[in-house]
Amino acid sequence: MKPLYISLCLAAAGVSLNTHAQTIDPNTEPRYKVIVSALASSWQPRQNGASDAAQLLSDTPGYSVAAGGGVSGLPYVNGLGDDRLKIRIDGMEITSACANHMNAPLSYIDPSQVSRIDVLAGVTSVSAGGDSIGGSINVKSVAPVFANTPDSLRTSGKLSLNGRSNGQVINSGVSAAIASDTMSFGYNAAYARGHSYEDGDGNRVLGSLYESINQSAVLALRRQDQQVTVRVGTQHIPYQGFPNQYMDMTDNTGRYANLAYVGKFGWGELDAAAYWQKTDHEMGFFSPERTGMMPMVTHGRNSGYTLKASLPLADNSKLRVGQEYHSFHLDDFWPGIPGSMMMGPQTYMNINDGKRDRVALYGEAETQHNAQWTSLLGARWESVRMDAGDVQPYADNMMNAADAKAAKAFNARDRHQRDSNLDLTAMGRFEANANTSYELAAARKTRSPNLYERYSWGRGTMAMTMTNWFGDGNGYVGNIDLKPETAYTLGFTAHWHGAQPDSWFVKLNPYYNRVKDYIDVDVLGQFNPYMAMNARGALLQFANHDARLYGANLSWSVPVSALKFTGNAAYTRGKRNDGGDLYHIMPLNALLALEYQQGAWTSQIETRLVAHKDNVDARRLEPETAGYALLNLRTSYQVQKNVQLSAGVSNLFDKQYADPMGGVYLSGMKVNKGALRPLPGYGRSFDLGMVISF
Repeated sequence: MKPLYISLCLAAAGVSLNTHAQTIDPNTEPRYKVIVSALASSWQPRQNGASDAAQLLSDTPGYSVAAGGGVSGLPYVNGLGDDRLKIRIDGMEITSACANHMNAPLSYIDPSQVSRIDVLAGVTSVSAGGDSIGGSINVKSVAPVFANTPDSLRTSGKLSLNGRSNGQVINSGVSAAIASDTMSFGYNAAYARGHSYEDGDGNRVLGSLYESINQSAVLALRRQDQQVTVRVGTQHIPYQGFPNQYMDMTDNTGRYANLAYVGKFGWGELDAAAYWQKTDHEMGFFSPERTGMMPMVTHGRNSGYTLKASLPLADNSKLRVGQEYHSFHLDDFWPGIPGSMMMGPQTYMNINDGKRDRVALYGEAETQHNAQWTSLLGARWESVRMDAGDVQPYADNMMNAADAKAAKAFNARDRHQRDSNLDLTAMGRFEANANTSYELAAARKTRSPNLYERYSWGRGTMAMTMTNWFGDGNGYVGNIDLKPETAYTLGFTAHWHGAQPDSWFVKLNPYYNRVKDYIDVDVLGQFNPYMAMNARGALLQFANHDARLYGANLSWSVPVSALKFTGNAAYTRGKRNDGGDLYHIMPLNALLALEYQQGAWTSQIETRLVAHKDNVDARRLEPETAGYALLNLRTSYQVQKNVQLSAGVSNLFDKQYADPMGGVYLSGMKVNKGALRPLPGYGRSFDLGMVISF
């Protein structure tokens, strides 16, 4: 039996941006709200003791996570993920400042700090964000709470802890809030740490250890129908291993400030926000589980603002208009190593003074035509400007000849690019009767390339492998001439349900997505990772190719007395129009669960089923993975009103399996005798948790 490590910690409900002028009680606000389309109702998953906020929605149909480090998974919705999703945390847009996307947006918030997640898949309203084709993920911390009367103070807090035996994981934190009827102040801190986990055969997955520290403070002021919220915070990841990458994270420090205003007036509502965020990021090697010497440094800065006004047009119509600005600046350089013939003597400039600035205008009208019909129509225009400065290789010698030649060609190019992007959305909802509703939605969505897709330039094998956020062991080079992706999406949702909120429901959501100029790859050549002759990697260049994605999501819940039968199933297929499958497509999968609730006890048994993945991307040499079934057990007991204890077992039978979204196990090539295998999944883990509210 694996050792179980538990430590006592403090955690609490933090205070954050309230997106409405009224206050929201955290005891009544739903923790997660997952929306299949912009007009659909909610799906609420369970807490799962994760260190990574991206894993909080792992029980949601159509949602998957591409494996990264312990707190840096990349979310995917219906086969589209990472930069193809618009991810906002308390209204802030945070861009990955790393050639491997190790500091993904959701890595900047600890799961204990999350109050609510809204996921809009595929067809999204134009007010929910642009520059994305896969949907939007909006993460919110706990809203500020205020005292009910002028002469009183309201205090609150929450202590929490969970531990997992596999990897000796500890997730903990501390926070508290104090408020009058007009002012609220809160502080929140969280800590997560895990050693390298073990697979189902009891083998350690090398280089999967991590540590993360998050802190934030919030001040909110309100008067009548107006509220101002100021949030500041820091994040520090001293180290994080990435077993499916050539590098590890040796430090990541993020700082942010966020100012938000909401107000109600006679003419309507105004919502405004401004934010600033800075990342200092380093890659290299820190653990004896994987050794080496190659420092890489990245500095990124996000800043922007949003303005949105909601205006009533008639008794049953509302107009929303808005304007947004987002700026991202990036410097990515690799200091030379003294005495190295290959990595020196100069500093390798990967992205020098990279700039990506967006300006957006949008408008949408929501109309309730009668008791049965509701419609939403919207348009959004964006201007995206991108540029980057001159670059240089480590040296001009023979070992760096390919990079030296590429640097000269890159510096001779006009690198300024401007894209003008148009998004259009049309949605309709029909309430057939009290138990049935149907939704039909169509959209034109666009996304411009990121800075690495356009401006990474190295042509040497080593330099190319350093640009890779796919975990596939391959090497990538950018393409200045890339066009924006344009997706034409059609989605339908049928929802059958009982009269009460907690009664039965069945929801079916088929969708079709045709993407013009999908940013995929062209094959330039091959190489042997770590010079292992029995392992193959591909050298790839980002390139536009038309593609299509289609599939369906099904979810259901059937309560019977104290029992509840719940589950979901999802199928996605992605193909290029000129032949071949797309990368990172989750195979057919299902989740079957039986929940029992009696008094203070809530228990659950669930089975996760994943099919054999044989539709793989041959250009990326994506490995096939076998199908598997995992059995998980959970239980919780409400000791009293403010104390909850929980326990569980994940992967009860210690099943050995490969993660179909995990890429390849690069850090394990030595123990696998030079073979490049799929990344193994987690073996059995015993989990314990505690939450104390006051």
